[in-house]
Amino acid sequence: MGGAGSLLSWPTRLIQTMFHWVASKFGPVATTFTRLNPAGQDRHALIDFMTRNEFLFHGRPHPTAADVATSISEGAYRDEDNDSFWVDHSELGRIGFLRLEDLSDRSPLFDLRLDGPVRGRGLGVEILRAATTYVFDTMPDVTRFEGQTREDNIAMRKTFVRCGWLKEAHYRDGWPVAGGAPMASVAYSILRRDWESGHTTTFIWDDLVDS
Repeated sequence: MGGAGSLLSWPTRLIQTMFHWVASKFGPVATTFTRLNPAGQDRHALIDFMTRNEFLFHGRPHPTAADVATSISEGAYRDEDNDSFWVDHSELGRIGFLRLEDLSDRSPLFDLRLDGPVRGRGLGVEILRAATTYVFDTMPDVTRFEGQTREDNIAMRKTFVRCGWLKEAHYRDGWPVAGGAPMASVAYSILRRDWESGHTTTFIWDDLVDS
């Protein structure tokens, strides 16, 4: 396991330590990540996962095999800025896919996709907590972790809140929808200091109202 750039040098035992830490803080860990090799042994499985599922709340809801193959060749799943993992569950098996993006920046983002049969089971909170711990434990220069979703993805938005993430932006008409009107893109983040303290710091949205 590991990630792009500085992530590549982290040994497996560090990842194991990370999961032990999560278990001590949040209880037994059912979710783990397995770093995938998109251009090698995981290529066919990745194409299969992406093409047999519908991803309604993503920019491309129905990627084709050609789309995924192009993304693989362009390094979208692994290069200096991206790294990808299978999401595995101790009881349910392989349940999804996680990509970390903008890894050369101090504010990486993520792309989480669950397999159709396991959606709606409330797994998002545990996965996001584990991903957050992974990022902050293995990337010492990262100060914040970010994510965006479509305004009507209520389940994901509630997951952000339950994990201590804070809504920071509401981009009106910022999410193109094929064949329909654009929707808002909603951005959330968690700061390293909030993750360490367990307290979500907030800010005043309309700070210039009375100015």
